[in-house]
Amino acid sequence: MKHITIIEDDIGLNNGIALALKREDITFFQLYRLGDFQPSEPTDLIILDINLPDGNGFDFLRKLRQNSDVPVIILTANDLETDEVTGLELGADDYITKPFSLMVLRARIDKVLKKSNSSVNNVYTDDTYSFDFDKMEFSVNGSSAELSKTEQKLLRLLIQNKGQTLSRDLLVDRIWTDGADYVDENALSVTVGRLRKKLNAADQIQTVYGIGYVWRAE
Repeated sequence: MKHITIIEDDIGLNNGIALALKREDITFFQLYRLGDFQPSEPTDLIILDINLPDGNGFDFLRKLRQNSDVPVIILTANDLETDEVTGLELGADDYITKPFSLMVLRARIDKVLKKSNSSVNNVYTDDTYSFDFDKMEFSVNGSSAELSKTEQKLLRLLIQNKGQTLSRDLLVDRIWTDGADYVDENALSVTVGRLRKKLNAADQIQTVYGIGYVWRAE
């Protein structure tokens, strides 16, 4: 299931996008102001207007890119070439001007999500870590690390949403999906502790007290 956040103050357009593009594998979070966005809510894609009641979408995108690489499609009436260049330089994955075709928007969404899946969700590398989730191969400074299925699920969620705080409830719901009626409340804490130890990742897997956990990229 993919989660798409729409930040668009035109209520009719916001509702129209969500209704027209709704399907079984996508859910939409509909927001109407920049201030309604909660970084702790994981999202796979943001559809972002530029001119919003409480701020400018470019400023929002600039701040977002300081700690998150979640895909962003700008959807705006600003059709100046300079605005498009600004949006792309700030890190937008696509730029669509109004009026637009819903079929085109759907195709652009699918393209961005597909690119995100192939480049981020399956393989992650940095100066210290190499994670290949398809091959189930994980290494720290070149040394192999053996992870359980549960630890792999947790790591994948954190990597997919790096820079975003994931709540404990969401992690429990996503990791323990076997239909169990009861999951010990300490199970997540134990799994986090084991994963930190195996990956020597105390600095990367950080606790956000009262909320949950976040992967802080180097």
